[in-house]
Amino acid sequence: MPFAASLTRARAALFGPSPPLVAVLRLAGAIGRVLPVSRGLALGALAPAIERAFTLDGVRAVALEINSPGGSPVQSALIHQRIRALADEHDVPVHAFIEDVGASGGYWLACAADEIHADASSIVGSIGVISQGFGFEGLIRHLGIERRLHASGASKGMLDPFRPEEPAHVAHLGRIQADIHATFKAMVRARRGAKLRASEDELFSGAFWTGGQALALGLVDGLGDMQSVLRRRFGEKTRFRRVGPRPPLLRRFWRPGETGIGDVATGLVAAIEERALWARYGL
Repeated sequence: MPFAASLTRARAALFGPSPPLVAVLRLAGAIGRVLPVSRGLALGALAPAIERAFTLDGVRAVALEINSPGGSPVQSALIHQRIRALADEHDVPVHAFIEDVGASGGYWLACAADEIHADASSIVGSIGVISQGFGFEGLIRHLGIERRLHASGASKGMLDPFRPEEPAHVAHLGRIQADIHATFKAMVRARRGAKLRASEDELFSGAFWTGGQALALGLVDGLGDMQSVLRRRFGEKTRFRRVGPRPPLLRRFWRPGETGIGDVATGLVAAIEERALWARYGL
């Protein structure tokens, strides 16, 4: 018997059973790392916290607080897979609670749970893939700027925002998106299965819904907040312990005013991109 389980049993024998314990893991923000000091969700930063959540002494369940508009499909899949692997290894149920948004990659994370709850007004879904950007070829032509791009490989400079789009390159991007979308759909089918109550054309169109609508579609299992739902499930004396990632070493020593101009510019672009993710859902 593992030492932690032995300790729990000995403590129960002496003092009676402890109130149920739920580990709370917060997954908030855009998914994917942009800068070393970024708060984006990525497995590299979250892995230790996920491990701790499933190995707390006496833990009865892990709750995921999700508030994410999506982002990197790779990081979404990696975080999802790590949660599922530990849930199966330790035989600990997982419950997801969507706050403002659990859309696109945010919904991918929610599907790591055995049950998904949302607020009636949460935004849920957006099971699709998107690529967005700008085209500046007209602007630089107007300004008299000549774009010079030298590459080895016919497609190395594809989708350059300063050159006109080429149909073959757009078609190639479409095939990549279709492949990622197929992976996303397969995961939702595997995790939600018979709970889904609408056609795939509707569910996987990239549309998003309120929590109440998502419940009718089978994308979530119920409406409610974390403490109310889990206290009904495990008892009024249920304890909640938050488990989060420790700040990276760089952030511990970083001071405002010490960032270079390049980092500020990069951070500004990252902030604009993250803001655009939230804005898609009216937030």
